[in-house]
Amino acid sequence: MRMWYVIQVARGSEEAMAELIGRVAPADVLSECFYPQYETEIKLRGTWTRCAKPLFPGYLIAVTDSPVALEEELVKLPEFARVLSMGEKPVPLAAEEVELIGGFTHPGERVVPMSQAVKDGERVVVVAGPLLGHEGLIKEVNRRKSCATLEIDLCGRKVSTRVGLAVLSTPDTVESRAARLRTKAVA
Repeated sequence: MRMWYVIQVARGSEEAMAELIGRVAPADVLSECFYPQYETEIKLRGTWTRCAKPLFPGYLIAVTDSPVALEEELVKLPEFARVLSMGEKPVPLAAEEVELIGGFTHPGERVVPMSQAVKDGERVVVVAGPLLGHEGLIKEVNRRKSCATLEIDLCGRKVSTRVGLAVLSTPDTVESRAARLRTKAVA
């Protein structure tokens, strides 16, 4: 049975290491190696531009039924890469962790799409995207950076990560803004 394992790599080398491991590990040892990302928006020269950032900087996900054989392949690499383990035994992700990451992404496209929310007084209410129904994971919202900080369990410990979250104005706010602009234009 194929399980998901976490591979630790040097921060900033996630994409290159996922490609390298995918090339050197035999197909009977590794079915998929990816680094999950999240989609967000950044402001470049006054324009909001979509981009993808690592969901877990410094970590990859390997789908394998033979973590020991995978670890033997990783030792041969010129760069640092190791399967997370407890003692000598590699630790797979729990079913809930696989379900969460797998539910936000799919094979071949391991990028968590951006969610959308509206401001309801002091609350932020998710209205669309993968965070819909997972609001309890949100610990903090940064409207300026179009992201939310989540706290999830990963390999038995609490990990904070970010995902893209666009907080839109509520419809009545948009209408009242338009009315104010019309009033100013008439005056």
